[in-house]
Amino acid sequence: MSEVTALSKFACPACGAEAVWTPAKHALVCPYCGTESPAELSTDGTLVEENDLVTALRAIPDDQRGWAAARKTVKCQSCHAISVFNETRVAQSCDFCGSPAILAVEDVGTPIRPGSQLPFKIPDTQVREDIRRWYGSHFWAPNALGGKAMTDTLHGLYLPYWTFDAHAECPWEAEAGHYYYTTDSKGNRTRHTRWEYASGHVSHDFDDLLVPASKGVHPKLLEDLQPFPTTTDLLPYDPGYLSGWVVEQYQIDLVNAAQDSRRRMDDSLRSLCASQIPGDTHRNLQISPEYTGVTFKHVLLPVWLVSYTYGSKTYQVAVNGATGKITGEYPLSWVKITIAIVIALIIVGIILSMQN
Repeated sequence: MSEVTALSKFACPACGAEAVWTPAKHALVCPYCGTESPAELSTDGTLVEENDLVTALRAIPDDQRGWAAARKTVKCQSCHAISVFNETRVAQSCDFCGSPAILAVEDVGTPIRPGSQLPFKIPDTQVREDIRRWYGSHFWAPNALGGKAMTDTLHGLYLPYWTFDAHAECPWEAEAGHYYYTTDSKGNRTRHTRWEYASGHVSHDFDDLLVPASKGVHPKLLEDLQPFPTTTDLLPYDPGYLSGWVVEQYQIDLVNAAQDSRRRMDDSLRSLCASQIPGDTHRNLQISPEYTGVTFKHVLLPVWLVSYTYGSKTYQVAVNGATGKITGEYPLSWVKITIAIVIALIIVGIILSMQN
């Protein structure tokens, strides 16, 4: 797709301004005149393709790189996130940490084009209210951050992820421990463990195991945002869904993501094998997994993000743009903690004085 085609495809048919994908209406809407664009976006999720990992690691064709639309790229000098957005937009601060230290970059390599995306479904109006309620439910957070100002920095972002599929055949060996008890002449009961050899086999299919490729959102939040409905709701990549939105370019490449996915699969298989071991406990578990049919996808997933600074630390609150699930960080109010300690000490003092 040429840049001219990409730009004209998302122009408002009434006034010519750039139309923006709007979750509340599930359509491209002009932010100036309100006209809904007749642009036809991909809706057939069956067209989402899996890519063979071995073939891809050897070479990614040039026609699978780039964004298939004119985009501008900047890198934050504070959190190092690489943001990609509409060519006409002027960026004043980082959407991930709020830092004004952002620089336009040209030579960041031509990224592997996403094969699919999960469009935003939760509108910003609902997200703002949900975040206020979420924050208000955390008693130990400072009261000052519970107001409207906290959601003023709300941004909708498409974050990069890799997904991996594989079939695993995993034989295992371990020592299974069985508890038994003895009682001595004084009636003291002692627990012992009888160890015996055990083995077995686990067959397991991994489907859309997610590996985040974001540097802009704190890792713990990325894990807590899951699950995303990638197995049911993914759509083939279409730049129209990104119109008016910021996209983070991946900084964890396919090679490192594949290695991470292998570690995650190994850990999952270890847990599955451990659940098969008979007895009360086990030790020296050894697994020997073999993987076949390993495929991957590069996908963009929707996240609403609030970033704010309290004291000298940056905190983030993230919302899954497809399910509405909220996860976040918040500072502790030392005023509340101090008051609670003082009250606790007073209560302890009263109890002790009554006992005396």
